[in-house]
Amino acid sequence: MKNITLASAAAAVSAAMVLAGCGSSGSGTAAGAPSASPKAAASAAPSATAAAAPAPAASSCSVVTRSQASSALGQPVRAPILGHATVEGGVACVFYGPDVPPGTSPDIGVPDSVRVVLVTGADARKWFVNYRTKVHAQPISGLGDRAYYDGGASISVLLGDEYVRIAVGIPDNLGPEETLARDALTKM
Repeated sequence: MKNITLASAAAAVSAAMVLAGCGSSGSGTAAGAPSASPKAAASAAPSATAAAAPAPAASSCSVVTRSQASSALGQPVRAPILGHATVEGGVACVFYGPDVPPGTSPDIGVPDSVRVVLVTGADARKWFVNYRTKVHAQPISGLGDRAYYDGGASISVLLGDEYVRIAVGIPDNLGPEETLARDALTKM
């Protein structure tokens, strides 16, 4: 009987601890969202305001929106697809206009499209400089830390350790590319 009483008491204490954790009304998580681990909760500094979660890292598809790509191209674009960034390595985000046939490879630049590549980290400056040596680079002032137009296909911008290259597949593309690059810089 003594063993049953100790087991019952232990179960009651465990249940009370679980219920106390579940009954917390100030958890800050949405219904169905996972809550912080006990270790994270224990290490969190108490404050009157919740700390903002870190912003997700920028990517080739997050620095230019579908709406912005449509504006640059001058017509609606389809949802972006991912391709290989042949100049920089990594990932290209490609928005196709209505005249690009379905099944077109996102690894190859084509007219009637917007192609965005973001390189971050130690290799960003290397890729920026490497591409500049392969084209007739025309410097652009007032855009990022350094920027250039490659003479016909794209604009390249370096900001700190991030390099974005944007190609808008239309004639006279420099203006739309500069607009997209300025918007992209705010998200990098």
